[in-house]
This record gives sequence, structure tokens and C-alpha cells, in this order.
Amino acid sequence: MNHNVNKKFPFYAAVGISLLLVGCNPGTQSNNLSNSNANSTNKLPTVVATHSVLCDLAKLIAQNTINLTCLIQPGVDVHVYKPTPQDRKAIEKAQLILYGGYNFEPELIKIINASNQAATKVAVHEVAVPKPLMEEDNHHEESEKSAKHEIVPNPHIWHNAQNGIRMVEVIREQLTKLSPVNFNVYAANAHQLSDKLKQLDAWTKAQINTIPLKQRKLVTTHESLNYYANAYGLTIEGALQGLSTEEKPTALRVKELVTEIKNTGVPTIFTEATGNDKVIRTVAKEAKVKVAEQGLFVDSLGTPGSQGDTYIGMLTSNTCTITTGLGGKCSAFLGNTLNK
Repeated sequence: MNHNVNKKFPFYAAVGISLLLVGCNPGTQSNNLSNSNANSTNKLPTVVATHSVLCDLAKLIAQNTINLTCLIQPGVDVHVYKPTPQDRKAIEKAQLILYGGYNFEPELIKIINASNQAATKVAVHEVAVPKPLMEEDNHHEESEKSAKHEIVPNPHIWHNAQNGIRMVEVIREQLTKLSPVNFNVYAANAHQLSDKLKQLDAWTKAQINTIPLKQRKLVTTHESLNYYANAYGLTIEGALQGLSTEEKPTALRVKELVTEIKNTGVPTIFTEATGNDKVIRTVAKEAKVKVAEQGLFVDSLGTPGSQGDTYIGMLTSNTCTITTGLGGKCSAFLGNTLNK
């Protein structure tokens, strides 16, 4: 299965700042961002973010100016997440709700849409990328005759750092509407974060360019890296599942994927840091290819202390894992600190 859509995304101008060396263990991120003089958390605006990438970006931009509740914790599979009573209460109390959209977190989206609360509800993925990649979401059955093929938006937009910049701008704009007094704080933090993502985008392209051309092929657990592949010059050769991990791979799909791997000469396939990797490892064994040592952070940030426990860390770790797995060399990311 080949996805080779080339799109150019404009990015926001950002301020130049001092350099910081970040290697392939990028879990640490500078916290030296602009803060307001907020004292009482009881008087701060209440914001809910559904998944960990949105939560990380909101924290970096808002700092101590909001009461932020993050619903789906790092390391949890977003696609199959079941909301808790606490989630419902947080949604009902929020003044601003930041969620992904494009059916990324389906059960939470149902609750958010059904809520009568007067909160501002923003589907960040949909606003940031109004023209998403449209993919054939294959619901594999034991025979092609009974397979269902549906064209739907791919929700995993943040794997392209340029889209990350767009997400930063959407969040900054919404926070400013919620708390205009902190306009300067949000503008400064968003500019610094966007600048770092711009540098990360260029660094990622440089790492992928070290992979031999014939080996720039990806096979993953589910179709979550299409934006990454399109932005950085890779081809998606196959995936065990469709756009959601909720789909259960069949024996037919396993057999098909083994054949695809053998036919395309993919040197390494990649598991995910969240979820069960038993089936994809079975595929690798039958296809006689390697499995990358480090799982990719795709639907969620990593748990605290892991390589992918921030958005920047997620993208940096994934790039190093993919680059080295496909025969390239991953150098250190020369990022920048976020100064006051």
C-alpha cells in the first residue's frame, strides 16, 4: 500500500534563541517560558485537553495561567479509550475544551458533542488542517468480498512538525480569546515553540535523507504515520491495521502483510510504544525481517521519563528510531531553549 502525497505547509515566523543540544533521548524540555503573575488557581480559566499531545502544547503555551485537565493520560490508546465519570465532570465544568477531532478520540467526542455546557469546543486537528489526508480505512474480513472500505480523514496530523506549528497557533488563539489579559504570554510562548518545531522539521528531513533511497519504506502496526511519511519522503508499504487500533487484524491481513514485506524488501518493521505488539512481531518472524528495538510513539506521548514524554521528544525519538531502523544515521537534534 503506497501513500505518496506531497503537500507544502506554510509555517509561522518565530524568534531566534539560544541553542541546546538534545540527543536521541529527548524526554527533557526547557520550561523557561513566559509566565503570568497568576496567584489563585481557583480564579483561573478551566481548560480540558483530551489527549496528551494537545495537553503538552497547551501547558507549554499557557504555563500557569489556566487550570488544565488532561483526560487521556500518556501511554493510553486513544482510539479505544473509555471515558470515566471524572472525564464527564471535567467536560461539564470546562470553559474551553480542546480535542482532536476527525474521530481520533471517538468516545470522548460523543460526550463533548452531547454536552449542553456553554464551553468553547475546538477540534484542534480539524481547524489546524482543514484538508486532511483522506485514507481508505480497511475493515479487513476473512475474504475480500466481505471487506468494508471507507474513505475517512486521517486524524494523526501532528506527526508532521509543520502541522504541529499550526496546532500551536490554534491553541494560542483559543487561549487568548479565553484570557485576553495573557495575550503577550501566549504570543511569546507560541512563537518560541513554533521556532523550535521549525528547526525540528528541518532536522527530521536531514535525518531521513541519510537513509538509502531504496530503504525509505515503512511498515507499522496501524496507519498512523502517513503525515510523517508524506512530509519527510518515506513510503508507507503496509500496516497491520487501519486508521484505528480498534480494528482487529485477521489471519488474512497477517498473510497479506507478510507478502507485502517480502515483495517490497522492507528491512525493518516498527511496533508502537502503546498496545500489544504480539501480532506485528509474528508478521516480522514470518517475513524474516527485523523489528526495531524502540517502539514508536504514535497515538500518545510516552509515559513520564520515557523518550517520548513530550511532543518534541515524541517526534525526535520516532525520527531516530525510523532512521536507524532503515539504515540511516541519526545525529543530535540542535534545538533551542525557551527563554523568559
